[in-house]
Amino acid sequence: MSLLEVKDLRVSFTTEDGVVHAVDGVSYSIDTGKTLGIVGESGSGKSVSSLTTLGLTRARNTTISGEILFDGEDLNAMSQDRLRKIRGNDIAMIFQDPLSSLHPFYKVGWQLVEAMRTHQNISKAVGRKKAVELLELVGIPDPRKRVDQFPHEFSGGMRQRAMIAMALSNEPKLLIADEPTTALDVTVQAQILALLDDLQRRLGMAIIIITHDLGVVAETADEIGVMYAGRIVEHGTSQQIFGAPQHPYTWGLLQSIPRLTRARDQELVPISGRPPSLINRPSGCFFHPRCPYVREAHKRIDPKLEALDGDTGHEVACLLEPEVRTRIWRGLQEGRSPAELRQVAEPVAAARAAEVVPLAEGGDE
Repeated sequence: MSLLEVKDLRVSFTTEDGVVHAVDGVSYSIDTGKTLGIVGESGSGKSVSSLTTLGLTRARNTTISGEILFDGEDLNAMSQDRLRKIRGNDIAMIFQDPLSSLHPFYKVGWQLVEAMRTHQNISKAVGRKKAVELLELVGIPDPRKRVDQFPHEFSGGMRQRAMIAMALSNEPKLLIADEPTTALDVTVQAQILALLDDLQRRLGMAIIIITHDLGVVAETADEIGVMYAGRIVEHGTSQQIFGAPQHPYTWGLLQSIPRLTRARDQELVPISGRPPSLINRPSGCFFHPRCPYVREAHKRIDPKLEALDGDTGHEVACLLEPEVRTRIWRGLQEGRSPAELRQVAEPVAAARAAEVVPLAEGGDE
């Protein structure tokens, strides 16, 4: 049994402008000791899905359905009192902005001690000693001095490390890291990701990394879920997503990552358009207004997340034929433009249509 299993999670918010469908039928699972990357643009629903796991989206204007099974218990059906015992103890979260997540009026060490004493029956002296050990564990220099400093006295990277220390204070089974490298320079990003990887090997916890950057999860995630407009449009292992991606949105994310192998004067290829409104969503495939390879039928048919042939665990929600997707991705790797590859796909579709021969009356297939 998986440590965490999310089944058909749906989260919507009622606002004056209408109902915001933030999460629309998301399902995934994660095992102990594994890392799941959830990738997508801002507003795709990736943070809301994880906040809902911790019960942090419950409100009068919120409608939540589906199951969130953690160690066999449905978090979605739990009382707030029971959920508080799990939140911060068995499941911990690193939030996007460590400066706003840490209280500015209290010393970092005090906040670490309070996080431990909420779930553990320990004295302040024992908590302080453990706080120093945690700061040392996450690589903060001179932890005995730093434990008595305020958040504003820490650099951005050190504040993020302090947040990781707080999240690890009760040795959680699952750590959710929401944009853990946002606003950090590239060197510090690499250090934070390496730290998470090292801590996972030492403590054996499961990790969910939420990010808008596929490059962040390239070497850290075992599996990746690509979200768009509140849905997972592609899911697979890291090797499958980077080696043989199947969804046009995933191609767009990959094409927008700078690479050392590209010519210096070669421009990055952005995804055209903008994410759809989650109140007034497009008909059919939600990605069709931005997809370079869209056909008229795609504007009416809503694709479902389906497994590719074979028991590989690779799933995609796309109406393009598998062989068409393979040819397009191969062409993109060769440096061909989406406009050119759209023409490549058409003969394949025509050839498939030509293969459909009506049966003779009373005949057999």
